[in-house]
Amino acid sequence: MTDLRRLGLEAAVILLVGAALGLSLNFRLVLRTFTDGTVSAVPSTPVAAQAEAFPEPASLAEVRELLAAGALAVDARAAEQYAAGHLPGAVSLPLEAIMAGDNGLATALPAGRTLVVYCSGYGCTDSFDLAVLLLQAGYRDVRVFEGGVPAWREAGLPLVKGAA
Repeated sequence: MTDLRRLGLEAAVILLVGAALGLSLNFRLVLRTFTDGTVSAVPSTPVAAQAEAFPEPASLAEVRELLAAGALAVDARAAEQYAAGHLPGAVSLPLEAIMAGDNGLATALPAGRTLVVYCSGYGCTDSFDLAVLLLQAGYRDVRVFEGGVPAWREAGLPLVKGAA
């Protein structure tokens, strides 16, 4: 009976050490997940597979602060979705157009400005993929608003209708 008790104790110690090690190595991810709901895990998308640098996620509160400080909102959705409602001051840069060969990245956005890329919420990877392409194109301060239009709307914040 003592061997079984000892085996159980050893298993519990191994489990606790493993959990402590995992939490300590992923502290920023765990903290960010529980404080503002964003997760910086990298989605498995075609663009992400070839990326070297990944954009930082931004919560709704961070997005509001960044935009108030002069950041530029970049809508990665299709032009029709942009026209149906977008963040105030946002520019439309649909990922699908960039992937189809439109070289709009070279002239569409000002260099040196913080960019906040968004799309249709947590299930949409277009914002992440576009942000990775922007980083690869040389833009330095690129954030992803993972909540996108749904989180903005749910917070009661205004959307602007119409094309650019």
